[in-house]
Amino acid sequence: MPIPKNQFGKMTKHVTKLGFGAGHIGDPAQMDDRTAEQLLHSVLDEGINLIDTARGYGISEERIGQFISHRRDEYVLSTKVGYGIDGFEDWTGACVEAGVDRALKVMKTDYLDIVHLHSCPVETLKQGDVIEALLKMAEQGKVINAAYSGENEALDWAVQSKAFASIQCSINIADQQSIRQVLPETIAQGLGVIAKRPLANAPWRYSEQPVGEYCETYWLRLKEMGLAPGELSWNELALRFTAFTEGVHTCIVGSSKLSHIREHIANIQKGPLDANLYAAVRQSFEKVGADWKGEI
Repeated sequence: MPIPKNQFGKMTKHVTKLGFGAGHIGDPAQMDDRTAEQLLHSVLDEGINLIDTARGYGISEERIGQFISHRRDEYVLSTKVGYGIDGFEDWTGACVEAGVDRALKVMKTDYLDIVHLHSCPVETLKQGDVIEALLKMAEQGKVINAAYSGENEALDWAVQSKAFASIQCSINIADQQSIRQVLPETIAQGLGVIAKRPLANAPWRYSEQPVGEYCETYWLRLKEMGLAPGELSWNELALRFTAFTEGVHTCIVGSSKLSHIREHIANIQKGPLDANLYAAVRQSFEKVGADWKGEI
């Protein structure tokens, strides 16, 4: 398997510490075209220059192509493939190639900066055809950086395979496994790292256990860790922790409200956490949750 040319390093000099997760713009029942268009333009106007989307995010890719393709030179475009293409079996080389071609078409671009195999099972990764297909797209210039998005065993294998130029995984105050287990190797290899869920799905919104909610696991973890934000807000503590962890190049936050995006930008501009506070957050996790797996 050929080792890809890693172009992510060239991007890290320009990619902002905060990227936009474009999942929120993908559901037309929750957000109309006008609001999606305004939000995308505002995100770019605020200085965020990484847009992260996926085939699985409804019509997110279509809206990116429709509303901001004419500003293509202003942002790094990240998407995810491997499934959901009519006429192709999921997690096959042909599906990966078709997914790249579809993304190029609907987002109205000649190239994709970063394309992830999206939570591809480790058994499929080991078979090799989906990786070969993605690298083929890179050789053809359709993809600049072949990447993997996922957690746990599959993520470990992907990093050790040296087949990818970049990864995306969960890194936050309640999901720190990758800091110890994955980031030392990505740093050694010079891989790009996009951290997702930097706000840990904001479990602090709930005073009682949010049974069945997306953030329930993180809510339980924070209780067990005994972590408190001190003088900072939870949002600020969480975001600055993730964004300035060594080895993380950018972190993606999704929101339907520009006010929230601006809050996150302001928090990022404050820089890294105090070293003692950062160490305390790490210790609170390692003390009780060192064996906790990353959330899928």
